[in-house]
Amino acid sequence: MAAAAATSPARAAAWAFAAATCVKLLLVPTYRSTDFDVHRYWLALTHALPARRWYTDASSQWTLDYPPFFAYFSRLLALPAPLVDASLVSLPVPDAPPSFAYLLYLRLTVAFSDLLLLLASVLLLATDALTRRRRRPFLSLALVLWSPALLAVDHVHFQYNGFLMGLLLLSLHFLEQGRDLAGGVVFAALLCSKHLFLVAAPVYFVYLFRHYCCGRGVVRGLGRLVLMGAGVAAVFAAAFVPFLYYGQMQQLFNRLFPFGRGLCHAYWAPNFWVFYILLDKILAFLLRRLGFNIQIPEASFTGGLVGNSSPFAVLPKVTPITTFLLVILAMSPCLMKAFSIPQPRHIIRWVSYATTCGFMFGWHVHEKASLHFTIPLALIAMDSLEDAKHYFVLSIVSCYSLFPLLFENQEYPIKVMLLLTYATLMWVGFSSHFAAKSPQEGKKVNESGSVVRKNSFIGWISFSYLLGIVAIELWSQVFHHYLFGSRFPFLPLIMVSLYCGVGMMYSWMWQLAWIVRH
Repeated sequence: MAAAAATSPARAAAWAFAAATCVKLLLVPTYRSTDFDVHRYWLALTHALPARRWYTDASSQWTLDYPPFFAYFSRLLALPAPLVDASLVSLPVPDAPPSFAYLLYLRLTVAFSDLLLLLASVLLLATDALTRRRRRPFLSLALVLWSPALLAVDHVHFQYNGFLMGLLLLSLHFLEQGRDLAGGVVFAALLCSKHLFLVAAPVYFVYLFRHYCCGRGVVRGLGRLVLMGAGVAAVFAAAFVPFLYYGQMQQLFNRLFPFGRGLCHAYWAPNFWVFYILLDKILAFLLRRLGFNIQIPEASFTGGLVGNSSPFAVLPKVTPITTFLLVILAMSPCLMKAFSIPQPRHIIRWVSYATTCGFMFGWHVHEKASLHFTIPLALIAMDSLEDAKHYFVLSIVSCYSLFPLLFENQEYPIKVMLLLTYATLMWVGFSSHFAAKSPQEGKKVNESGSVVRKNSFIGWISFSYLLGIVAIELWSQVFHHYLFGSRFPFLPLIMVSLYCGVGMMYSWMWQLAWIVRH
């Protein structure tokens, strides 16, 4: 029995990963975004050209703009590529559509790299930070591996977020287990793979300084500080020293931080800036109606274009430093908690909240960045009923906000079914989990004092809000075309961003309230 119990989590994890892989294989022939062309080019670039030309080559519009470790990762994936199709690693990249073998190889590299996500999730599943003798429920692993947002972004749209999230979760596992040095080093490797995770760096710095270095005597604390600094410095040296030697650091950082791209991405991420932009437009409209001479900037947010500025008619112009200060200000309660009470059991929440702050208030945020906090929060969604309710709403909103990424008709049933299946899994799993622990039939009082009743998993406010998503989708798919035809093509996108922005603001405030209370 003991042996069976010991192997059952591994078997369950293998089954969940195999099921997810089957879905990924079914998605191989689906729509491919320009990100497919980007990674297709990077594969050829890192294989065909020496490292000293990776960040200077401008023969394609798909220039390399990820940190060096991701470039090394692309180089690794390119090694067996010539055995499949020589054009995979040839420059210039052929203009012809890729062959099926070509397409299958690239799709499989994404699925293969998800093994790191599986490993990190299993490690976090095996031991719970609240009590190391208790495993997290298996559903937590399923929520990560079967995330419809991750499946849509990585295995349809095409990116490698599963691999990157695996690095983040592996780092969080080490921190939960008190292995701070390993956690810090893995996080450094993550930053050298995708710099957008820098938004979590303040929490890591404060937590590791207090938990790893302080309270152990001056000499030992300084020794640990030096050791942690040396470990992190070694990782960054491995990534950047070759390009420092080539004299390309300025070019590299210009690629990594192109602040000229503007405040918003082409499709507005559902964050604070959606409300700011719309408020500016409403004020401009009202003031012009009242007779004020309000100049409307030539650049338009509603055009869905990436510009070199952030034009506003009435409200103050937003700069990168403004967004940076807002992110730090929003993050400050979490930083104070991490400094005053550095508890490993809260590290997943703190890092998730930090990435949420970056999503809500950051510069040129991509809608796909919601994965940076929805995936970690899935692992703790069953810690309490309130966590489950919050994650239920957040995950649906996050996934729905990504619907515009898959805009072709043949992918529409896929994204709808993925979301509905996941929502059903959460509803049944959460309800069963908490009802099973109930000392009374039909209800349960959990650690936070919440009451679970049959058929009332979420309150009427949350239920009404989620029904609003159905209304937004009906408008976008049916009524907008019926009433306006081809006019106002940006209106459905604005409605999705604005409505999902409400849900994202709720999630940010909910996480903030939790951190302040605990």
